[in-house]
Order: sequence, then structure tokens, then C-alpha cells
Amino acid sequence: MAHIARISEIDVQFGTILELNPDALSIAKQLDRERDQGYIRGPLHGLPVLLKDMIGTKDKMQTAAGSWALVGAKVPADSTVAAKLRDNGLVILGKTSMSEWANFRSVNSSNGWNARRGYTFGAYYPDQDPNGSSSGSAVATDLGLTIFALGTETSGSILLPSERNNIVGIKPTVGLTSRYMVIPLSERQDTIGPLARTVKDAAILLQAISGPDDKDNYTSASPFAAKLPDYLAACKPSGLQGKRIGIPRNVIEYLGPAGAPIVAAFEKAVTVISAAGATVVDNANFTAYSDFYGSLKPAMVVAADFSTNIKDYLGELERNPNDIHSLEDIRKFTQHNALEGYPSRDTEVWDQTIALGIDNTSPGFWSLYQETLYFGGEGGLLGALSRDNLDAVILPTLVGFDIPAVVGTPGITVPLGAYPDGTPVEYNTRGDLIQRAPGVPFGISFLGQKWSEEKLIGMAYAFEQQTLVRNKLKRHLKVDS
Repeated sequence: MAHIARISEIDVQFGTILELNPDALSIAKQLDRERDQGYIRGPLHGLPVLLKDMIGTKDKMQTAAGSWALVGAKVPADSTVAAKLRDNGLVILGKTSMSEWANFRSVNSSNGWNARRGYTFGAYYPDQDPNGSSSGSAVATDLGLTIFALGTETSGSILLPSERNNIVGIKPTVGLTSRYMVIPLSERQDTIGPLARTVKDAAILLQAISGPDDKDNYTSASPFAAKLPDYLAACKPSGLQGKRIGIPRNVIEYLGPAGAPIVAAFEKAVTVISAAGATVVDNANFTAYSDFYGSLKPAMVVAADFSTNIKDYLGELERNPNDIHSLEDIRKFTQHNALEGYPSRDTEVWDQTIALGIDNTSPGFWSLYQETLYFGGEGGLLGALSRDNLDAVILPTLVGFDIPAVVGTPGITVPLGAYPDGTPVEYNTRGDLIQRAPGVPFGISFLGQKWSEEKLIGMAYAFEQQTLVRNKLKRHLKVDS
């Protein structure tokens, strides 16, 4: 397959792939035989897809969140999303590199770094921070190493790397896509979604992986048990016509002075959206955002969920050679395995989670969760949508990911622009990757009510077609795609 050759040719520069599927070529040949015999499974038949290393596959590949702790472990079955991909005739090319444990290990590590692969780099500036945690999925998609990829998101892990690497990412409503046999962080926030170079490609992959699953009770809330919306058909140039779209100005303020180029590009986008027939409602603010921004409660909810959810996941494994059964076991393994880079890269997130001493069955957890929901509900996105009768809100993706995470609502990010020449180079807190520099991309997110993906995709597609930003940005390294 051409994509495997492409990976072999250039991935040494970017570190996007953890492992290739040793069966990919034989699977592709079998799918070709099916096509020759007149059996075509659908529009995705024979196309390549990459999976983040959180997404379980019962084959010769690992599912290990970038760590060594779960190397050799085996899931009892394909994750539901992987099984759906296979049923649709996609070829799973391999597993992508990622921020180890989905950025839920260290406070001093780097986006896209994990102990098994090392660094992942974006292609728009030397040593570019790819953002995370679905880092490899985003960079590989941008570079044309695959047609599309799957990522996971708890808070920002699809939207942020998608925007940083000049692609489209969809964070679905929690419950639209099954999380069965996907390494969890938080049952209340985790979701599986597509990363692609165009809105249409992202929409068609979302179609393939969505739908109720009796192995994930959150999917029982889906209103689409009988029939899914047609996400590809939603991609119409008129997708913005007649829509009411709000701007939460009080959130954009948090970009600060360094975000001036993003704000300038965003204002141009507002003009485009208005000219495309949308009514723009300014100051559709998230009233509790300042309280949310300084609160530890959302992180405590995820920590409590993780303590329970990871134990449940580990208990379902068919093989578990390192005898990992709890967060405490994961921490102990990581701190005592030289390959894990400890203590240079700490385990502070786990240390704090264990010290917190609660899981999602503890007394007091439910009230904590309800307080957190307010930040995204009446005090946040849902309140703004309701008050102003909006179809969506738009935000720069850099400040548009955290509130939807809290309430499990969907979002889609589309390329918006890049930092201009003369932008001061800014490193991450560890000082090993560059997160802001000339040419580094950023995106705009369309955010809406639960189950509103069809509407959001239509709006995002119309905006994409009006702007075609992706085609205008230049990579630092000459890589054709």
C-alpha cells in the first residue's frame, strides 16, 4: 500500500506511528478480492485508517496508551469502533503515537511524547509541539500518511491536535460513539472521533463509527437507535444559511495578548459566516467561565472517574502480563521501569489522583459532578445556546474545547489560519517543543447541543468551502500531500 511506503519514507522525522499492522497488506488484498468479485462494503471499502493507541484491537498490535505497562496485554475483543471500521471495509494500518496515558500522567511532560515512541512533531515549524493527546493521529493525517484517523477526547484531545496540525477534527457527543474496549479516562467525558483533512472525510468516518452499543450504556441515550443522521449529506454549501451563531466574547478574552493573531483571523471568519447567511449573536457569553477557569472541580471529576474506570478496563483484559490491575499498579510500574523516563517525567497527575482518595462511587462525588456540570450547562455553553436560541457558538479552538468536555457536547474544528511572520517563538513549559511560532496553525470550533453533529458538520463544511484555509498554509518541511 502506498500509505505504508509513505510512512516508511517520512515518519522518522515526525514520530507519528507507534506500530504498523503486520496484517494490513493481507487485509487490503482480501478487500481488493471482494471488490473484484463485486462485493463492495460501502464508500470506505479498502481505505486506510490509523487508530490512537487507546483504541483496542484484538490482533497482533498493542493497545497500551503509549506506555510499557500494558505492552503484551490483550483485549478480549475488538473495540466496537474498530469492529465497525472493519465491517465498513477499512484497513487498520496501525496505531498512532500519543501523549502517554492521554496526558493523564505528568504535569511536566510534552504533548505527543510517550515512553514507547518518544516525541511526535508537527510539520509547520522545527520541533513543533503537535498538541495532544491524539498527537500522532493528527500529524499523520495532515501529512497524508493515512486518509483519516481515530482519536479519543476527554478534554481537547481531538480538537487541539487537529487545530495545531491544520486538519478537521470532530469531538462527538458522549454516547454517539461506543467506548467499549477503549482505554478510559472518564466515562462522563470520553468520546471517540475522526480526524481528517476535510469536513466531508471526517463526516463519512463519523458515520461509520457511530451508533448504540449494548456494551456502552452511555450510547443508550442516543436518539438515533433506529437510524443515524446522514452526516455526509449534511455537507452542503448552504450549511450556514439561516443559522443563529453566538460568540462568547468573555471566553475569547482568555487568549490574552499572544492570541491577537487568532482573534484577527477569527474576526475575518465572523464576516465570512455572516456573509454566508448566518445571524451572528455577539456576547453570547458563558456566564460562569471565570469561576470555571480557576476551578479544580472538573479535574477532580475526571480523576475520580479514572480511578474506577481504569480498574474496570484492566479487569476485562484477556492477558495482563505485567499484572496491572489499578492506578496504583500503573504508577508503581511506571516509577520502576527505566524505559518510562521517570522521574524526569513525573507521575504527578496520578499522585494527586491517588491522594484525592475518591472514585466515582464515593460519597460526595455526585454533588461535585453536578457543580461541574453547571460550568458547561446553565453557566456555560448550554445556557448560551438556550438564552439566545442559537444553533451553535463559535470560538477559537484554543479556548473552545474545555466547556464542551464538561457537559459531553459535540464540537468540530476547522482550519482558521496560522501565526504570522514575526510571531515570537514560544516553547512549552518543559522547554523541548515549540507551541507558538510563525506558520503554526490554529482553528475555529463550531459547538452545539448534544446530538447536533449533523447541524455542526453542515456549518463547518460551509465555512471550510468559503475559506479553504488548509490549502493555503505552508509546512516548514517540504512534504507533499
